Amino acid sequence: MHKSVLLNESVEGLNVKPEGTYIDCTLGYAGHSGEILRKLGTEGFLFAFDQDEEAVKYSTEKLSTIGNNFKIFHTNFKNMKDFIKEPVDGILFDLGVSSPQLDNASRGFSFHKDAPLDMRMDKRQELSAYNVVNEYSYDKLVNILFTYGEEANAKSIAKGIINNRPISTTLELAEVVRESVPESYRRKGNPSRKTFQAIRIEVNNELEILEKAFLDAFDLLKPGARLCVISFHSLEDRIVKNVFKHLTEDDPLSKKLPIVPESMLAKAKNITKKPVEASIEELDENNRSRSAKLRIIEKK
Repeated sequence: MHKSVLLNESVEGLNVKPEGTYIDCTLGYAGHSGEILRKLGTEGFLFAFDQDEEAVKYSTEKLSTIGNNFKIFHTNFKNMKDFIKEPVDGILFDLGVSSPQLDNASRGFSFHKDAPLDMRMDKRQELSAYNVVNEYSYDKLVNILFTYGEEANAKSIAKGIINNRPISTTLELAEVVRESVPESYRRKGNPSRKTFQAIRIEVNNELEILEKAFLDAFDLLKPGARLCVISFHSLEDRIVKNVFKHLTEDDPLSKKLPIVPESMLAKAKNITKKPVEASIEELDENNRSRSAKLRIIEKK
């Protein structure tokens, strides 16, 4: 099965105690969860969240071979506070799309393999990539491509999409993108990467939920517990960085006060001064790790 990105670094960063309680907010195919569960004693417990039915099924079987002190919730991590009521010893997020989702052509995440335009992480939801590509207005498409894909050719790609509707499959969309961008852009790598990223983020509402989810997670931590987040592109990382900055710095207004109330002091400390990136060995083994960044804070 696929290797989890920054596996050792993130699990070590959690500082797992055998009797502790931990949350893996992005279970996926249980790479990180499996490692956490192995470090737990019988008094320890792991909670995990995933909205992907296939991931939940696979990981339930995998984790059962390691121990039975875990519980998986088949829902988005944005709902964690509905299920977890007690403080925990550490929380991990591994953001973005998982390798099995990309590799399973039928899910419609990959621009290399032909499949119906889908990209839903949770198949129970209605909105799919097909709806975005075929029903969104020109302005809305431009906005998504530019904002979520940081795509310089957003306007020409949006125009190409509108002119070629209906577009039903991933390779049809990839071809429309290719035809919509300059020759020089095609030579830099696959021109569809940013478009597919943008549509996937829109379909799964990936960025909108992050800030609140990180703050909810932080609320659930015990003092001395850690929050670890692995991000894969600049948009995710910027949100992580901003939330962590807010939590690890004193309120700027506190400098003007003779006595600073506790509510204005930093609530956490940085464990990673700068983000941890994949080692050369991991980069050789796992191409997906090239853009990964791990940031860790510890609650005071």
